[in-house]
Amino acid sequence: MKALLCKALSLIISFVSVVAWHTGQATFPDPTKRIDLADFTLTFEDEFDGELDRNIWSGHYTYGDISSVRKGSYWNNNMPYTQNGSLVIPMRYLPDGMGGTGAGWYTAGLDTSGRNGGEGFLQKYGYFECRCILPKGCADAWGAFWLFNEQVCDVNGDGQDGTEVDVFESFYYNDSKISALNNKITANIHFDGYGEAHQSQNVAKVYIKGNPYEEYNTYGVEWNENEYIFYLNGMEYARSDFGGVCKNPLYMILSVELWGENAVPERTAEPVDFIIDYVRAYQYNDIINAK
Repeated sequence: MKALLCKALSLIISFVSVVAWHTGQATFPDPTKRIDLADFTLTFEDEFDGELDRNIWSGHYTYGDISSVRKGSYWNNNMPYTQNGSLVIPMRYLPDGMGGTGAGWYTAGLDTSGRNGGEGFLQKYGYFECRCILPKGCADAWGAFWLFNEQVCDVNGDGQDGTEVDVFESFYYNDSKISALNNKITANIHFDGYGEAHQSQNVAKVYIKGNPYEEYNTYGVEWNENEYIFYLNGMEYARSDFGGVCKNPLYMILSVELWGENAVPERTAEPVDFIIDYVRAYQYNDIINAK
């Protein structure tokens, strides 16, 4: 009987997910479909217990102390810090600016590309997960955990050489007057650059139980040669093989930005903090054992 109930629940959630995808509405994670970490070996882990390891985390296309423009904000490598076993990527309005730029919103993007001469971390296939509290305080704050490589910008009709895989993007804070409707994230896929040839898919939006702007949740993606599988708190909520699935290693990115141009202080009434408890990556045991 229990097996039949689980199967019926799974079918109902699958139907709701299909309808949600076609209508652009948010779906729910499926508690009957969970990631089995026994199939994987841990290959990367940062618990952020000490100072931020700059040998692993580089500024995402932001170098040294110089600020770079990112949408309606600036990125500066001096903004992120660790505190109480977490990484904090804040967003603050600085009237005097920093890093050679003037007044504006300042925050950061960090990646494991190793482009600045550090060790970094890249991996082909596996499971990638972030446990975090989403940034709140501003309707236009855009927090994200994503995978990327430079071949994303190669235009050849598919994403097999490089794909931007947005494990989650968070920009729904204060999106609706009904607070529960703001408790969601979206997963997306991009390839063929960001110009006229750009191709993308909104894989799904998913509702999050509780308050993700004050409580920790885990957001993950399983990536294999056939598809990407997206998880919330270990429960599956979407799959996609859009772009043919990337066949090259990708690195991880944590970022915050302010959507929109000419942002002014009045756009937020409180500081914005993206708080990350940990980032982990796992590789399939079959791949590890085959080496």
